[in-house]
Amino acid sequence: MQRRNFFTAAAGAVAATAVNRVAMAALPEAASQSSAETAPPLVPPNGRPYHPVVTLNGWTLPWRMKDGTKEFHLVAEPVVREVAPGFSINMWGYNGQSPGPTIEVVEGDRVRIFVTNRLPEHTTVHWHGQRLPNGMDGVGGLTQPHIAPGKTFVYEFTARRPGTFMYHPHADEMVQMAMGMMGLWITHPKGQSPLIAEVQRDYAWLLGSFAVEPGAMTPRVNEMTDFNIWTFNSRSFPAISPLVARQGDRVRMRVGNLTMTNHPVHLHGHEFEVTGTDGGPVPPGARWPEVTTDVAVGQMRQMEFVADEAGDWALHCHKSHHTMGPMGHDVPTMIGLDHSGLVQKIQKIVPDYMVMGERGMADMGNMQMPLPDNTFPMMSGKGPFGSLEMGGMFTTLKVRKGLGASDYRDPGWYRHPAGTVAYEYAADGRGAPPAPRQTAPGRAPGAPGVRKPASGHEHH
Repeated sequence: MQRRNFFTAAAGAVAATAVNRVAMAALPEAASQSSAETAPPLVPPNGRPYHPVVTLNGWTLPWRMKDGTKEFHLVAEPVVREVAPGFSINMWGYNGQSPGPTIEVVEGDRVRIFVTNRLPEHTTVHWHGQRLPNGMDGVGGLTQPHIAPGKTFVYEFTARRPGTFMYHPHADEMVQMAMGMMGLWITHPKGQSPLIAEVQRDYAWLLGSFAVEPGAMTPRVNEMTDFNIWTFNSRSFPAISPLVARQGDRVRMRVGNLTMTNHPVHLHGHEFEVTGTDGGPVPPGARWPEVTTDVAVGQMRQMEFVADEAGDWALHCHKSHHTMGPMGHDVPTMIGLDHSGLVQKIQKIVPDYMVMGERGMADMGNMQMPLPDNTFPMMSGKGPFGSLEMGGMFTTLKVRKGLGASDYRDPGWYRHPAGTVAYEYAADGRGAPPAPRQTAPGRAPGAPGVRKPASGHEHH
């Protein structure tokens, strides 16, 4: 899709009765994205060159140059975000979307950000991790007056250090962040930095969580622990776009966390290094290989690896309930219970009743059970071999040979070379090796089958 299809002028950045039309005409265009898909990299129109990032299921905010300063326009406003197919949430965000658009600048740039408030209450914007004058830090009541509904404030400072940062309100933030108000800020290095490698693919996204009852559209803003919607950039699998890389590319992943819990981000098939935090680049001597790194609340992590293994590799939060769709947390465990004869009796009273969980929850991936309006299944992803039994914070890294340097299109499912797919074993005369056990299947560790020391002996 061409860049022009992603950006449209925001109709009326604020009500005419609240802001003078002449003043509004002098502001930079308040652009918005018309698609929930991943936008192609935004090539900088002028200014110092940089390698742009790709925001998963998001986009980069256009800017204009005026008097040597890069000017941006953010509009805080209610939005509706399609989180999964057929499931949308009433959110608050910026320029028509949550998270808001990514802001990209270069180290040393002078920036000016106009922030127009179209929310029903006041707000501010805090530039998380930035070095800036105290009065530009965006903490309502402490460093500035709140931005009242219908008003536009201006933030102006110099992007002093390269790295990955975030922006979010510091005003009624329990509500405003629970409603999705957040965005990414990328400051690219001025020239080549000895601590920041050049990469061919540079992806960025924010981790998000929401508490939305099935059938509802608006999050419970006072929730602190019992979230049920887990997202990358406010999208849940299978609606999260894949990360696409040409085999051999060096890939950077920038992941920020503004939820209320930590997220161990895990990549299959490759090792990576944490090369940066929101505090700055990590010196090479302080890095080590990982396949999982924990991104705590309020943190940003940059991870880099060489995509040298072709295939479709899973990328997800390793908290298992964060890779599921909307689910209740008060569901009893039914594994092993005998339901024989019970279902038919219950169905006489509740015709739609079905057994859930007596063999585990894997059946949920294929069930076509009735759902309330505006929700989606707990496990709804499909792959080339059947149900993926995943949702929430899950996507794929798709590594392919022969991709163009700027080709970010989904290449489809990986075609495995012959003999490289796990297969069902069929007896061929050799037999499988023995499977030794310490106890009989299904027996507790304290059962008599466990070898114990002879009585009367002392042990240390």
